[in-house]
Amino acid sequence: MFSNYLIGLREGLEASLVVCILIAYLVKTGRRDALRPVWTGIGIAIALALGFGCVLEFGSQELTFQAQEALGGSLSIVAVVLVTWMVFWMRRTARHLRTELHGRLDAALAMGTGALVATALLAVGREGLETALFVWASVHAAGDGTPRPLIGVALGLATAVLLGWLFYRGALRIDLARFFTWTGGMLVVVAAGVLAYGVHDLQEADLLPGLTSLAFDISGTVPPDSWYGTLLKGVFNFQPDPTVLQAAVWLLYLLPALALFLAPAGFAAGRGEAGTEPAPPAS
Repeated sequence: MFSNYLIGLREGLEASLVVCILIAYLVKTGRRDALRPVWTGIGIAIALALGFGCVLEFGSQELTFQAQEALGGSLSIVAVVLVTWMVFWMRRTARHLRTELHGRLDAALAMGTGALVATALLAVGREGLETALFVWASVHAAGDGTPRPLIGVALGLATAVLLGWLFYRGALRIDLARFFTWTGGMLVVVAAGVLAYGVHDLQEADLLPGLTSLAFDISGTVPPDSWYGTLLKGVFNFQPDPTVLQAAVWLLYLLPALALFLAPAGFAAGRGEAGTEPAPPAS
């Protein structure tokens, strides 16, 4: 549940910041007439993300077991690629995010209502689709058959919306550079677990070999149905009996990804990130 809360919080806060920057800029520049098409674009983006999530969830139920495993494994790998790109992109470009969005909004204002809708749709829609895919892959990897993962996502998104509103009102200021650095690092750990489980799905679908070759088996020490086994599964997608290929992929992804993300250059790149805080609207 915690890993899904983190996904909802991290992705939701990025989307909330984008919305706050767009809305605050229009208010401060006296273009309140453009708020309606911007909110329309945001609403369409949210609907597309929800629809995409429903298609993934309910569409996959009609497939055979082997096809479900092949789809789950493939989409898990795609989700890991996207979330990895996202955390590194945010680390590198977040300090320029406000300027970039302002430039796009100025161009859209000059082009008309349709351009405003498209600008908001693209700015928020990408975050929404990434979130839907990664949440689906993470919930699929957790596979506990309970609503707890979705509850975690919902709580994370609700927290992100609240934080975004507080930023917009100027009632809250935090070090966004540190926030995105540490949550990004934790997401890399979560992504490693999703990637390993995706490999397991592909092995189940007979698309990758080595399903019976276990790297280790500590199920007796960490029973999957114990409270601590459940906790490790929920937070890190931990599996007490991974295959050799799963363990190798987990290590080959996690170690270099974390090393690159948490390298000193990464911290330096994020120092300007507090600049993504939206200014409160002009009175």
